[in-house]
Amino acid sequence: MSEKRDYYDVLGVEKSASASDLKNAFRRLARKYHPDRSTEEDAEDRFKEIQEAYAVLSDDQKRAQYDRFGHSGPQGSPFSGFGGGGFNINLEDILGGDFFSSFFGGGSRRRSTRRGSDILIRHSISLRDVYLGSEQEVVLDLPEPCSTCDGTGAEGGELSPCNTCAGRGQVRVRQQVGPFIQEAVQPCQDCGGRGNVADHPCGDCSGRGQELKSNTLRFSVPEGAEDGTRMRMRGKGEPAPQGVGEPGDLFIELDIEQHQWFERSGSDLIMSLPLGYADLVLGTTVELEHLDGKPLVIKVPAYSNSGETIELRKRGLPRQRGGGRGDVVVLLKLHMPKKVPKATRKGLETMRADLAPGDVEASILDDADERRRG
Repeated sequence: MSEKRDYYDVLGVEKSASASDLKNAFRRLARKYHPDRSTEEDAEDRFKEIQEAYAVLSDDQKRAQYDRFGHSGPQGSPFSGFGGGGFNINLEDILGGDFFSSFFGGGSRRRSTRRGSDILIRHSISLRDVYLGSEQEVVLDLPEPCSTCDGTGAEGGELSPCNTCAGRGQVRVRQQVGPFIQEAVQPCQDCGGRGNVADHPCGDCSGRGQELKSNTLRFSVPEGAEDGTRMRMRGKGEPAPQGVGEPGDLFIELDIEQHQWFERSGSDLIMSLPLGYADLVLGTTVELEHLDGKPLVIKVPAYSNSGETIELRKRGLPRQRGGGRGDVVVLLKLHMPKKVPKATRKGLETMRADLAPGDVEASILDDADERRRG
């Protein structure tokens, strides 16, 4: 950027732009081209240009001089142009503390609500529990505020203000952003942002402010729940630091155990059914106990082929969206015995001609056509 652009063009505003228009334009462009966020190659140069333009146009006296004389300024003017020196712009006030929190580790001027950490556990349930929905109970050792120090972590519950941050829990740091000095707020490292420290740690909890206690928790598993579903129990997580603030939450992640023969695909249940050749040719009926305790009746038509499927409508899992149930999909497979008794073998020899296709090549072509159509 060897030649200076018009400051109004830099900010993308008219010469009649109000102070509010200038501020909004600067905020939008600064967020876009800030070197710590932008992926543009010329982001740093653009950011400096934007800051310079706003620094001049947001100052009534400098703006009047610029409107009259342009970039050079009047001869003998104490400005000597507008390009040198630094500019006094409080970026945090304009862009908001949240903008800087991601790369300065600080953020809002106000102290955030103190909150304990969340806890995540995994809980195994059966596919039957998912099919019917169920009530679950789990016994856990969970952290609670230490009964001796009331969760403060200090002997007798007495805390002292942190000397580093004077009890505020935050410290201000100065950051160099191009030619500008930016002030940001960060949590105090010495007290962990709590504002207080324990001069004498509690002996029962070793200064942690927590102790483990057995808890019996009960919760409901919804019908059709998926593997990895998380159930939230508010306030059952870790206590807030030093016993002041809200406790975290407990998340129970469902781990659905593998079923003996069903595989899950969304709300459908898929299974294989190995059958002998006679059952496929003559047809048969197979009855199994389903997840709901009721019979699952599978009627195999005569002359079925291995690889074909039978759908039992609405016998699958409940759908969580849209209502209804999925299907049970049965994949037919030819069971090939590893050994055949001699008498059975002789019978098969006599039936070989009847069971084999009359024209092998024609049978291959028919099967290929059917496969391609399917």
